[in-house]
Amino acid sequence: MDITFTDEQDDPLPSDWMIELAGTAMEAESLPESTQLHVALVGEDRMAELNSEYMDKDGPTDVLSFPIEDFAAGVTPQTDAGPPLLLGDIVICPPVVRRNAAAAAVAFEDEMALMVVHGILHLLGRDHVSDEEAEAMEQREREILAMVGRQRP
Repeated sequence: MDITFTDEQDDPLPSDWMIELAGTAMEAESLPESTQLHVALVGEDRMAELNSEYMDKDGPTDVLSFPIEDFAAGVTPQTDAGPPLLLGDIVICPPVVRRNAAAAAVAFEDEMALMVVHGILHLLGRDHVSDEEAEAMEQREREILAMVGRQRP
């Protein structure tokens, strides 16, 4: 897996464990080894700009996903011996994640781990608009997080 990681916020975080988690999630979803993903950490101002521009919502949010292609939920993208599969970008705002973790009384790292997995599942077409979709997505999040010894907060 080819995972690039950028940290554009004022208080940089260690990235090795998030990159490893992203790789585990991508392998769990049976993605080809050549799959490419970008994960970016941003501050609240930048996340608020992205949330406004792309989601038409005010203020920062915890995670946004920007897929390259539209995939069907739960269907492994098929690739032949062609170019790498480009999933897209996940943008996470650690200050918002930190507040969410505190409000839920969970560890910040567990909440960050959830955002990485949640973002990847969104890139792969999963959503949580309906109750049924939400339960299926949450179940898959639990399964993937358990692979690395974490629980879904």
